[in-house]
Amino acid sequence: MAKLKITTVGASAGIILNKEVMARLGVKKGDSLFLTEAPGGFRVTPYDPDFERQMTLAEEIMHDDRDILKALSK
Repeated sequence: MAKLKITTVGASAGIILNKEVMARLGVKKGDSLFLTEAPGGFRVTPYDPDFERQMTLAEEIMHDDRDILKALSK
């Protein structure tokens, strides 16, 4: 568990992440993080759940309709 500090950033608020937390999340300055509700609290992750869902659907379509997509690419 890491303790995070909320600080003022202009007219907004921000959270300070130390180097260890950033390394464990696999993020660098300028990257986006996503806050999602989870059972008993919240979850911070560098992965966009909506994008992941869209990519899963795209992979299913590419797998199921690969013959059609191959014909269209000619």
